[in-house]
Amino acid sequence: MKKLALFLLFASPVFAQTKADLSGAANLFDLTFTTQELDTLYSDVVDNLANYKAMHALSLNNSVPLSLWQNPKLPGMKFDQTQRPVAWPAVKATLPKNRNDLAFYSIDQLAHLIKTKQITSVELTSFFIERIKKHGETLQCVISIQEDLALAQARQADKEIESGKYRGLLHGIPYGLKDLFAVKGTKTTWGAAPYKDQVIDEDAYVYSKLKESGAVLVAKFTLGALAMGDYWYGGRTKNPWNLSFGSSGSSGSSAGSASATVAGLVPFAIGTETWGSIVSPATTCGATGLRPTFGSISRSGAMALSYSLDKVGPICRSANDAAIVFHYLHGTDGKDLAAVNMPFNYQANRPVKGMKIAYAKNYFDKIKDTTRSEWKVLADLRKQGVQLIPVDFPDENVYKVNIMDVVIGAECAAQFDEMTRKNIDDQLTRQTKNDWPNQFRTARFVPAVEYINAQRHRYLLMQEVNKVVSQYDAIICPSRGGGNQSAITNLTGHPVVCVPTGIDAKNSLPTGISFVGKLYDEGTLLRIAQFYQDHTRYEEAHPEKFLN
Repeated sequence: MKKLALFLLFASPVFAQTKADLSGAANLFDLTFTTQELDTLYSDVVDNLANYKAMHALSLNNSVPLSLWQNPKLPGMKFDQTQRPVAWPAVKATLPKNRNDLAFYSIDQLAHLIKTKQITSVELTSFFIERIKKHGETLQCVISIQEDLALAQARQADKEIESGKYRGLLHGIPYGLKDLFAVKGTKTTWGAAPYKDQVIDEDAYVYSKLKESGAVLVAKFTLGALAMGDYWYGGRTKNPWNLSFGSSGSSGSSAGSASATVAGLVPFAIGTETWGSIVSPATTCGATGLRPTFGSISRSGAMALSYSLDKVGPICRSANDAAIVFHYLHGTDGKDLAAVNMPFNYQANRPVKGMKIAYAKNYFDKIKDTTRSEWKVLADLRKQGVQLIPVDFPDENVYKVNIMDVVIGAECAAQFDEMTRKNIDDQLTRQTKNDWPNQFRTARFVPAVEYINAQRHRYLLMQEVNKVVSQYDAIICPSRGGGNQSAITNLTGHPVVCVPTGIDAKNSLPTGISFVGKLYDEGTLLRIAQFYQDHTRYEEAHPEKFLN
């Protein structure tokens, strides 16, 4: 029997519930029904409405997951399951003559200072807290400074290190969290006015893992309201290179994490991505962002936006720093059933010569201005002896329909169902056509059948993308422009590392490039990105306004 079950998902108190209404609604879904068919299905639709109203009476917390789980693995795929010891390069550092230079030391340099007791964690933590107090308001990147918690954790780190208990490279290192991760005793605002006083009595997996490593939480950073863009309830997070611009470009909600890291307010921060929220702000601000394979890091204790798309990753200043953070973060606590324990076998000195590195020729060919930094990336790598293989990366020939809008729309609207039905969305500070309030409303008109079929098309997309990506150690793609790489790889779950490639003289903003890798092969991807950085050093440029 043909049913229009999803029609009632967007039913409102003013819905007339007549057979004529069903006929009009069917047209919205590219369906037509005869008079006899409408007569037959009418009572079922009315029954469904009663069921929906019963469900609406039962509130669902944001943390309640789906019983269906996305998995990027395809049948027949096999992965290395052995975790081998990671040999980090021996790095030595001394305290700089100008104390402000500490703001831009790498994680392993800071770790050496702490381990050799040239500086204490309390001293380093206080240094970064002062920078946050000095520059945070200018950048509008800070939601809360966790000074008491940070100093307590720093004192504990110093006590342990003094007694000979050294936990590793993050021990005593300050960092910041995107404020969608729950930490007991702190507000977790999700960047949105309706939740600005929200306290969640839970420690997110990410926070727990970093605490276990000895890292010190100094601040919770801004995110665009409910993880969209750089506008939050307190304003708009600024780009440290040019304060007249936002920190996330056209999209990407890890706004404060990227801005603060690039401005030297923390050595690193944690972000999340559903569609562009690590890569976009990292590229816009000139950070190095790792969006790992879907499921590589448990999302428990984090605000859920889209269960089949949300990913957690570090935002740092170099690929080696990102490798260090990911080393301590990857894995699962068993609470996120989409998360897995996979090895991370990073080899910092692995020769790049002999690796199969490709570039998406069909994407690059769309960038007609050959003076743009994307083309220079290819030239820089060739100069270092890298043989780049031109490939056609899946694009319009494979991504024939807009799967992303259907999937992300339906899943996000479901997570914030009550916000729409109870008009809580009116409290959000942004109300344009492209902001969540309108997007959530629009998603109510996505039929359940179309959402499910979009996921089936997604499976076919995963097959086609893996045919290409599985042949190479990395594929170089433009971070912006040239194609649909961002939507495609977020849907398939493949890892991406984006790195800075210089400054655009036209607007004084950073440029960037992305390296796409095989599933669960973040180690190879980060090594290639670090190789590029070793020979270009673009990540060592810092915004002048924040050098002191």
